[in-house]
Amino acid sequence: MRVILFGGSGMVGQGVLRECLASPAVTEVLSIGRTSLGQAHEKLTEISLPDVGDLSSATGRLRGWDGCFWCLGVSSAGREEAEYRRLTFDLTLRAARTLAAENPEMTFTYVSGAGTDSSEQGRSMWARVKGATENALLRLPFRAAYMFRPGLIRPGHGIRSKTRSYRIFYTVLGPFLAVGRFLFPNAMTSSEQIGRAMIEVVYRGASSKILGNREINALASRRASG
Repeated sequence: MRVILFGGSGMVGQGVLRECLASPAVTEVLSIGRTSLGQAHEKLTEISLPDVGDLSSATGRLRGWDGCFWCLGVSSAGREEAEYRRLTFDLTLRAARTLAAENPEMTFTYVSGAGTDSSEQGRSMWARVKGATENALLRLPFRAAYMFRPGLIRPGHGIRSKTRSYRIFYTVLGPFLAVGRFLFPNAMTSSEQIGRAMIEVVYRGASSKILGNREINALASRRASG
C-alpha cells in the first residue's frame, strides 16, 4: 500500500513513520510537512510546504494513494478558540478535501484524543474543535475514515515529543508507564501500536470509526498476529 503521512516529526508521527518503513505491507510513504524529516529511506519521499493545508502545488503527486495518516496537531494551551480552530479544523479539512477529490478510494485516519466531543457542544474548547473536525472528516467521500482517540501514549524507540511539557511528563513518569503497560494494558497505548493500527485499518478496516486505546491496541495485535 502507498500512504501519505502528515506530522511525521511529532511524537505520534515519528512512531507511525517508523512502523510504515518497517512494514512489508507499506511500499511507499509520502511525508508532507513544513520542514524535512531529515531521514533517508528507499520507501520515503518528502514534500515540504509552508502551508500544509494548501496542497494545490502538489496535486500532480497526490493521486493513487491508499491511505492518509494525519498525525499533525497543536496544543490548545494558551490559544483562543478561533486560533485553535484555524490550526486544527480549518487546516485539516482544507487538505482532506483535496485528498478526497484526488483519491476517492483512500482511507483517512485522524489522530484526535480521548475525550473528544462528538456533540461539539461540551465545555472543553479543544474537545469541541476536535469533535467538529472528526465529524467533518467522516462526511467526506473517502472510502473509509477512522478517528483515533488515544489516551496516554507511551513513546518508544527513543521517540520524544517536541512539546516541552510533554517531555517533562514522560521523563518523570517513564518508569511508572513501563509498569502500567502490564498492569493496565488498555489504560494506555504506544506510538508503535498506533502506527501498526493505522496500517491495519487501511489494509483490512475496523468495525468502528471511533477508536480508543482498547481498539487501537487490539488492531495493532491483529496485525501482529497475521
